[in-house]
Amino acid sequence: MGLTTDPAPPGAAITGAGAGHQAPPASDDPASLKVVSARHYARWAAAAAVTVLTAQFVHGLVTNPVWEWGVFSDYVLSETIVQAVLVTLQLTAYATVLGFVLGTVLAFMRLSRSPVLQTVAWTYVWIFRSIPMIVQLVFWFNLGALYKELGVGIPFGPVFWSVDSNSLIGTIGAALIGLSLHQAAYAAEIVRGGVISVDHGQLEAAASLGIPRLRQIRRIVLPQAMRAILPTAGNEIIGLLKGTSVVYVMAIGELFYQVQVVYGRNGRVIPLLMVATAWYVVLTSVLSVAQYYVERRYARGANRTPPPTPLQRARRFVRNLRAAAAQRDGRVPVGRAGLAGLRTTKENP
Repeated sequence: MGLTTDPAPPGAAITGAGAGHQAPPASDDPASLKVVSARHYARWAAAAAVTVLTAQFVHGLVTNPVWEWGVFSDYVLSETIVQAVLVTLQLTAYATVLGFVLGTVLAFMRLSRSPVLQTVAWTYVWIFRSIPMIVQLVFWFNLGALYKELGVGIPFGPVFWSVDSNSLIGTIGAALIGLSLHQAAYAAEIVRGGVISVDHGQLEAAASLGIPRLRQIRRIVLPQAMRAILPTAGNEIIGLLKGTSVVYVMAIGELFYQVQVVYGRNGRVIPLLMVATAWYVVLTSVLSVAQYYVERRYARGANRTPPPTPLQRARRFVRNLRAAAAQRDGRVPVGRAGLAGLRTTKENP
């Protein structure tokens, strides 16, 4: 005869030698589960390595005597450097305005139905994007060697009025012509890309309402195209600001040229280069902030709830700190809603 063993009911405890190998019963209560946060060891190691390298770099900047921060502080706000910064800003502003005005015209020439206008605009963009800026500047600087006089008259006929080309253009004029024409080639593609990004149905709807073509472009197309134009245009303007340093070949007293002149006299190359670097960082930072707020303004139609600005985030952070401090002290801050509630309670006891 054999022995039979009834199977253990579910959930019954098993004792004996096999008890140590039995898994604990599963619990259906989520509150009894232990929550363990994910540990990102690689992320922590990378952050620690970056922190150490940054601290080492800052320590080298502070303690290395080669940087000569005393010389840097003597020249960073000197009259010569400040005047050079103003020249740099003037070149950037004039070349930006002239370049984008001409670039906008070229962009609409490429978008026109006239094959002549399309060909001329495409050829202009092709040529001026193919030639380096420094070559264009040197060419315009030596324009007097190619054309002694510039005049107005009948094409292929007599000239009624002429003037010496060197006295008409000059060094600053040659720099502005070179920077503006070079900038116009890139601005044309930026504007054309922004206009193309606008849905063609917008123009069809405007035409069905009888809106004139120029007003369609000015009031419908360009405001929508600005969302696509501004990011690239902002980068291009920042690049132009730094690109003005190329005009040192024309002996124009902009920032980089004046820095070269100063360290050519005193031999303090490193601190003077840091002066130029600091000014370029400040100017590009100001342009970046301006670009951020302009983009935010033109994004109002597409994004009804834009993210808070850095100033708004700072104010919110301060309010949260004050609220947390008031809660620790047992004081509840009373805002406008609280004051309104107190006023209502007093009026209606």
